[in-house]
Amino acid sequence: MKPSILGNYFEDFEKGAVIEHSLSKTIFESDNNFFSLLTMNHHPVHTNLDYAEKNQHGTILVVGTLVFSIVVGMTVPDISGKAIANFGYESVEHLAPVHINDTLYARTTVLSVEPSISKPDRGVVYVETVGYNQKNEDVLRFRRKVLIKRRPNEIS
Repeated sequence: MKPSILGNYFEDFEKGAVIEHSLSKTIFESDNNFFSLLTMNHHPVHTNLDYAEKNQHGTILVVGTLVFSIVVGMTVPDISGKAIANFGYESVEHLAPVHINDTLYARTTVLSVEPSISKPDRGVVYVETVGYNQKNEDVLRFRRKVLIKRRPNEIS
């Protein structure tokens, strides 16, 4: 059996490539409750069914930063598994509500691939990731720049 390889090297990324991530996650009530407690987000729309039923969506909403964290995590094996650093996240947009028992999926588009000028053993990959649910509705979109190692035998 061959061991799994976490992440891709800089040379593996091509501008315009679309990656359909293989990981997915159904959000359970316990996930949302633990995350709300851990992050001290006690807004009743996330924790109080009676309150949530009387408001816009009529049901508990999953905490947006939990959705973001899960979608980022689903991209790690493909995008940042060989990262030196994440330079930043930008344009984080919550496009639709996520409910308890929704299943999240993700796809990433490579926007640019730039070798480092100062350090030849790395490069910056700029990507846009979209998280979507089991109905194929986009629920989250964000961009990030990731500093990624070059393949050791290809450094010049």
